[in-house]
Amino acid sequence: MAVEGGGGRGIGDRVAVGLAVVSSAAVMVLELVSLRLVAPYLGLTLETNTAVIGVALAAIATGAAFGGKFADAVSPIRSLGPLISFGGALVLLILPVVRWTGEAVRGGDSNVVFLALAAALFVPAALLAAVTPMVTKLRLQTLSQTGTVVGRLSAYATVGAIAGTVLTGFVFVAKVPTSVIVLCLGGLLVVGGGALTIYLRGFKAAARPLALALIGTGLTLVAPRPCEVETAYHCARVVADPARPSGRTLYLDQLRHSYVDLADPTFLEFDYIKNFVTVIDAKWPAGQPVNALHVGGGGLTMPRYLTATRPASQNKVYEIDAGVIEVDKSELGAKPGPPELDVRIRDGRLGVRSEPADSRDLVIMDAFGGIAVPWHLTTREIVADIRRVLSPGGIYTANIIDYGPQAFLKAEIRTVAAEFAYVGVIAKAAELTGRDGGNFVLIASEQPLPAAAIRARLGQRAELLDDSAAVRAFVGDAPLLTDDYAPVDQLLTPYPS
Repeated sequence: MAVEGGGGRGIGDRVAVGLAVVSSAAVMVLELVSLRLVAPYLGLTLETNTAVIGVALAAIATGAAFGGKFADAVSPIRSLGPLISFGGALVLLILPVVRWTGEAVRGGDSNVVFLALAAALFVPAALLAAVTPMVTKLRLQTLSQTGTVVGRLSAYATVGAIAGTVLTGFVFVAKVPTSVIVLCLGGLLVVGGGALTIYLRGFKAAARPLALALIGTGLTLVAPRPCEVETAYHCARVVADPARPSGRTLYLDQLRHSYVDLADPTFLEFDYIKNFVTVIDAKWPAGQPVNALHVGGGGLTMPRYLTATRPASQNKVYEIDAGVIEVDKSELGAKPGPPELDVRIRDGRLGVRSEPADSRDLVIMDAFGGIAVPWHLTTREIVADIRRVLSPGGIYTANIIDYGPQAFLKAEIRTVAAEFAYVGVIAKAAELTGRDGGNFVLIASEQPLPAAAIRARLGQRAELLDDSAAVRAFVGDAPLLTDDYAPVDQLLTPYPS
C-alpha cells in the first residue's frame, strides 16, 4: 500500500478493489438482515420488502452522490478510514434501535418501527455506499484512465453486492442468528476502517469510531429478543398456556400460528382448526383413516389430531422452514416418521406438483408468510394441481385470513370456484357480513359438499356459505388469481392494530 500526498495515488489497486467489494457487500448484507429485523413487528409482506429495499437504494444513491462530492472537497486519505469505521459503528446500533422501538410499540402503530429502521439503516448504508467514489478518486491519476478506473471499480462493487446477497441468503441467515450477523458485520467494518485510519492518519484519528462501536455493541447485546429461535424464515417462540399446563402456543413473528396440547392432541384451541375437523368429520365416518396432504406445517396440529382420532391415517406435510420443524420436535413433542407423519422440507407448490394424481383424500392449505398466504399458493394453477392430486370425492380446505372489504378472500373463493364444482366458506356470521375479520375456512370438492352434516356439527359456532348463487353474490367482481396476476398483498386488508 502506497501513500502519497496532494492529488497522488493514496492506496494500491488491490486495496481499492477490496474496499469497493467489501463496502458494497456490507450494504447488501445490511439490507437483507434489516428485513429480518422488522419481520417480528411488521411481518413479511411485499410492501415491507419493497419499503426496505427502497430505503437501501435511496441510501446507496445518496452515498454515491455525496461521497463523490465530499471526495473532491476533502482528501479521501483523511476521510476514508473514519467513514468505514463510523459506518460499522452505526450498523451496530441498528438492532437495538429496531428492537427497542418494536417492543415499545408492540400492539400499536407498527409504522413507527419502520421509521426507526429507515433512519437506522439509511445512514450507515449511505456511508458505506460513499466508499466506492472515494476509492475511485484515489485511483484516478490521469484523465485518460477515467473510464477504465471508474468502470473497473464499479464492476467490482457490483460483484461485492452480489456476493453479499448470495452469502446472506444462502449461508449467513441459515447458519447464525441475526444479532450475530449484525455484530460481526459492524465489528469487521469498525476494525477494518480503524486499521485503515491508523495506517493513513495514526491512532488518534481512530478513537471516536471505536468508542461509538463499543456503545453499539453493548446496546446490541442487551437489546430485547423478540424470539427464542431464528429460523430461515421466521422469528419463532413457544409460549406456555397459563390456563392449561400442557398447552403451548407457537408464535411465528408477531402472530399465533399454532396451538398444541402436549398431553392431548385431540384438544383444539383455534376456531379455524375446529372448522377443519368439522369438515373432516362430516365427510368421513368417525375413526376412518384419511390420506391427507398438508401444505404448511406450523405446530403440526392437524396431522397429530388425525393420527390420534383416525388411526392408520397417512399425513404428508410440506413445510418450507426446517427451523419450524426443529421447534416442533424440540418443544412441541413432534415425532415425524412416515406414513403417520411424513414431513418434507420443501416449498408447498413444488410438493403438490410432485404428488401423484388421485392420491389424496384431503388437502389442507395452512401456509402463511405473516398474515398472507404466499401468492404462489393462491393461484388457479396450484388449485388445478390440487384438484389433480385429490381422489374422486376428495376435499380441499384452506385457511384464509382477511379483514374489512375481504378483497383477497373473495378473489381466492373465485379462484377456487374456477377449478372445483362445489365451493363453500365457513366463518362466523359477523365475518361473512364484513363487520368483523379473521380466519375463513374454504372448502371445495368435485362432488357435492356434506353441507347438512357440516351445519349440524357447526351449531351456533359458525356458518357455512355454500349456495352457489350466494357464493357468487358474495364474491362479486373479485379478480381471478393466476400465476400471471396475483396481487395478494395489495388485496389483503392490513391486520388491525
